[in-house]
Amino acid sequence: MDFTPPTADQVLAIRVNAGIEDLASHERFAAASPDMVEAIVEGIGQFAAGEFAPLNRKGDLEGARLANGNVHLPEGFAQAYQAYVEQGWNAISGDPAHGGQGLPFTLASNVIENLGAANMAFTLLPLLTVGAIEAISHHGSQAQKDLYLDRLISGEWSGTMNLTEPQAGSDVGALRTTAVPAGGDKWHIKGTKIFITWGEHDLAGNVVHLVLARTPGAPAGSRGISLFIVPKYHVLPDGSPGERNDLRCVSLEHKLGIMASPTCVMSFGDNDRCLGEMIGAENEGLKAMFTMMNSARINVGNQGVQIAERAWQQARGYARDRIQSARAGSPSRESVAIVEHPDVRRMLLRMRALTEGARALLYYTAGQVDRGALGVPGAQARADCLVPMLKAWGTDVGCEVASLGVQIHGGMGFIEETGAAQHYRDARIAPIYEGTNGIQAADLVTRKLGYEQGGVLASLFTDIISDCTDAPEIAELAKACAGIASWMSESASLDDKLAGSVPLCTMSAVAVAGWQLQRQARDGAGGEAKRVVARFFAEQIATEALGLKAAATAGAGLLYALDAEALAG
Repeated sequence: MDFTPPTADQVLAIRVNAGIEDLASHERFAAASPDMVEAIVEGIGQFAAGEFAPLNRKGDLEGARLANGNVHLPEGFAQAYQAYVEQGWNAISGDPAHGGQGLPFTLASNVIENLGAANMAFTLLPLLTVGAIEAISHHGSQAQKDLYLDRLISGEWSGTMNLTEPQAGSDVGALRTTAVPAGGDKWHIKGTKIFITWGEHDLAGNVVHLVLARTPGAPAGSRGISLFIVPKYHVLPDGSPGERNDLRCVSLEHKLGIMASPTCVMSFGDNDRCLGEMIGAENEGLKAMFTMMNSARINVGNQGVQIAERAWQQARGYARDRIQSARAGSPSRESVAIVEHPDVRRMLLRMRALTEGARALLYYTAGQVDRGALGVPGAQARADCLVPMLKAWGTDVGCEVASLGVQIHGGMGFIEETGAAQHYRDARIAPIYEGTNGIQAADLVTRKLGYEQGGVLASLFTDIISDCTDAPEIAELAKACAGIASWMSESASLDDKLAGSVPLCTMSAVAVAGWQLQRQARDGAGGEAKRVVARFFAEQIATEALGLKAAATAGAGLLYALDAEALAG
């Protein structure tokens, strides 16, 4: 199925939820004029539809393949990626000192949204590069920035994140990869990493791996981890690639979805000649890695929007074309398109409301990130609180909307040829990687809840309540969130907080998304359709989320009423 960029809704969200005109009033983002914004949104939409979307099904069917240590993508991928680099899309928000365009993160988010809706697996390549750019920009030396950033920002080179090992998943402190001094600023890297997205491929001139490892005598656990730049090809003083480093892709994982994204098992130092250089201070690698992960979590939440948009478009088209049965209660017995049946209407409207709500949350979060970069008081703290909501709820939305898309197709949705199943398979990874959604919820209640003694979240809920007098369901949900947050801060045990973390995270995300949809509806540019979507979201999705209050405040007692053996039996 073809992909049609949702340009009008994206421009609306960028203007209303991100507040792009306010951002453009600051000198740093002055270039983000209305004409520039529309040109970028329309341009990347056309590029995604024309270059990335046609490869989506091909990538799913053929996938990435490993041959003689090299990973190859299906025909057409290299040409599409080269066009992406040459047109400058990777450099939208990059530092102008290193060839970037210096535009707001909000617009870079739109680039990723369109590319990912067109081809989620392919878009993981530039998405991982963004994280590498962030880590080097914030924690690298000037020499490292000068050597790597120009080519990473352009997209000529790609980047990766190497955390996970066979015995160390979410428990990063259990990793065993080692780094031993090799003279000068170089270190010998040795170890194995798994689940490395785009860890090896033939589309970019170099792959810059960011690898967590332990130095000799480092403290145990996460306090003893350092971060290293480990390029596929050694980089010469003039910035050009030299000899190949001692690292290789051992195998590719066989996965449920995202078949065109090579998920690699990487081996470093098989011949004891793998060299890297440290980023930042020794034993402070986790801090640098979290810089990457914070950016990646926003972009993974974005993936929920991407896959939801694609699944919604396909289901909408199928429902218009599929003729089946007469309308219930109609005097005519003539069969109609299934879009005329009430339950199909319910599913379609739910898909649209969830998708547009998640998009509104995405751009509201991106706008706060941009304000944080400008130094606007309180913006960065609010953005930090929004990130786990976006990552967790946004990816849950992607899964639900993709599942509804299969349902609307009926039996044909369960058949691979229609393509609906691919969206469902691709979506399922997003709630897992870059910190599972349970970890996002735990982060919200154990770390973000304590920001300014609870004041950051409290002010967010207060803003929603005061601004949603015309949507009492949203205001009531925000009041419930504020009450739960207060209970967790004042009297809940740690186990009680964690037991209620996922319900609270969901409730909070729905409250913010509903609020932002109401703002869009008031703006008027979305017309009657947006008002109906916002009303449906408030009356059905927000009230449904309010029902999670009991689970959020139930505590952990019942969860431990059975011991592990009885629970599993």
